[in-house]
This record gives sequence, structure tokens and C-alpha cells, in this order.
Amino acid sequence: MAAAEAAVVSSSSLETDTALVPETAGTAAATAAASPATAAVAAVAAAARTGSEARVSKAALATKLLSLSGVFAVHKPKGPTSAELLNRLKEKLLAEAGMPSPEWTKRKKQTLKIGHGGTLDSAARGVLVVGIGRGTKMLTSMLSGSKRYIAIGELGKATDTLDSTGKVTEEKPYDKITQEDIEGILQKFTGNIMQVPPLYSALKKDGQRLSTLMKRGEVVEAKPARPVTVYSLSLQKFQPPFFTLDVECGGGFYIRSLVSDIGKELSSCANVLELTRTKQGPFTLEEHALPEDRWTIDDIAQSLEHCSSLLPAELALKKSKPEESNEQVLSCEYITLSETKGEDDVIKTS
Repeated sequence: MAAAEAAVVSSSSLETDTALVPETAGTAAATAAASPATAAVAAVAAAARTGSEARVSKAALATKLLSLSGVFAVHKPKGPTSAELLNRLKEKLLAEAGMPSPEWTKRKKQTLKIGHGGTLDSAARGVLVVGIGRGTKMLTSMLSGSKRYIAIGELGKATDTLDSTGKVTEEKPYDKITQEDIEGILQKFTGNIMQVPPLYSALKKDGQRLSTLMKRGEVVEAKPARPVTVYSLSLQKFQPPFFTLDVECGGGFYIRSLVSDIGKELSSCANVLELTRTKQGPFTLEEHALPEDRWTIDDIAQSLEHCSSLLPAELALKKSKPEESNEQVLSCEYITLSETKGEDDVIKTS
């Protein structure tokens, strides 16, 4: 590096000297010959500096990534499962930090811990709360609160999955159903009620999900009704056959079952056309959920800081304890996700 810098300095002196001395044919030829060599040396030096700076920058990002700890929220679009979205988030963060890298694998490994709580179906969109670092341990406590949804139901059609992704199993008339009819029955689904979970769910039989068994064509018996809580339920819009509900509920509640039950109560049938989770615990879609173009280490660090004020006092105290030493935290193992589905489930990975 010193030699390269000396070459650059020498080049500057040479250019100054040639500017002051009247140019002759000999000096012109010498300058022309020296310039390409000088430029090449300067380019090598600049590339070396750039490469070194890039390595330092990536190492700093890797250290920052592995020091992140807390809970934040992302915006899940329709399409991917919650586990697939978490994988995408993890891959973007690792790529930004340049991890893993052969030079880091020689050092002490530390796993990037990341998980989510409160699975959203692939057809749904909205708030998905994510825990990173020690924040994965906060998910269960954080998500014991309420969740809020905007659901668009379709009257007159029932499906095997209870939403628009499934196969139509029944059709019934709905033309005589009025807005007053729907509003009149909502009270029956408010408060502490009993609800039968959908057959297409993450609930298990003999260690396997009911949804997996259903897809195989196996006969599956419905799970017994279980107690759930609906804090508020209102009709936002009715334009037959579609109706829009605003629902705030506790853990373990299935919006698909609610819409299906409303259809039955109206002597018809119904399924969920669209579902958006607008709130999960203290996290709201508008204020806290990061869109994918903001899934960066710096943006997540800022979000963690902003969201720390939303944590219960006892969790905030745990979070404030000093992290373990990061002196050798420059490697990361890829995470294998094992998804569990259900509104109140928590996925933790390591």
C-alpha cells in the first residue's frame, strides 16, 4: 500500500513539474509513457482500499445484525405463508451483512435467532410480529393480547377451507338477507363464545396437521368446540353477496369459522373472500409494519427502538440487560423453519 501511495505522490509531482517546464519532444514522450503506468498503480491502490473498506463494512453489519434483539412487525402480503415470509426476511438480512462467508466460518459461530408469532394464512395479509435475538422469547407473552381483522365475507358459497382458496362444497340463496339481518345476529358471536376450528388448520391429530391429512384425502373428524373471546364485532359494509366485518378477538380464534357460522345463522352459507390483520398485540398495520423495501438492518434496528416502548415493563427490563459479548460474533448458521399454523401459534427458529 505504501508503495502504491508513493507512486501516486510521485505521479502528482511529475504532473506539476511537467506543467512548469516547457515541453519538449522528449519530455512529452516520457509523460505519455508514464501516465498509463501511473493510472494502473492508482487503480490497484483504489481497488485495494475499496475492497478493504467493503470487508470492514460487511463485518460491521454482521456484528450489528447479530446484536439486534427485540420484537418488531412486518407487512405480510397475500401469497407466501408466514414461514416463507420469515425465510425471505432472514435471507435479505444475511445477504446485506454478507453472511455466511468462508472467512467467518473459521471463527466461533453464533446463530441468528428469528421467529414470528401469530401465523397468518397464505391468502391473508397484514401485521406479522417478528422476534429477533432474545426477542424470540418475548413472542408468547407479547401476543397474548388481542388481534384485529378486517374480513370480507361472501354469502351463498361454502368451501372446504372456509375461504376463497378452497373447493366450493355448497351454494345457497342469499338474496333475501338484509343489512339489518346481519347486524341483528352479530351479538351472538360477541364475548366469550364456543367455536369449532376449521378442518383445514394447524391443529393436529396423531402428530400431523389436520390440513395435511385433509389434502391427502383422509377422513378427518372436526375438533370439538373450544372457548374463544370476541372483544368487538361490527358490520362495516354490506353489498350483496359481500359483507365486511371489523373483528377484535383473542388468541386461538378463527375468522374463517366466524364467517362460516354467520352464513349458517342467516340460513345460507359463507366463506372468507379477503382477510387483513390490522393489529396484533400493540402493533398496527399502518404505524408499525415494515414493508419489504424496508427490511434492512438499519430500518429494523430503528423499528426495534421505536417498538420497545410498546413492550410491557417486565419485558422491557429483560431486553435492557446487556447482551453477551459480540467479539467473535461474525458468522451465522442458516435457519431451518418448521412452520406451525394457527392464529395464536408462535414459530421460533435457531
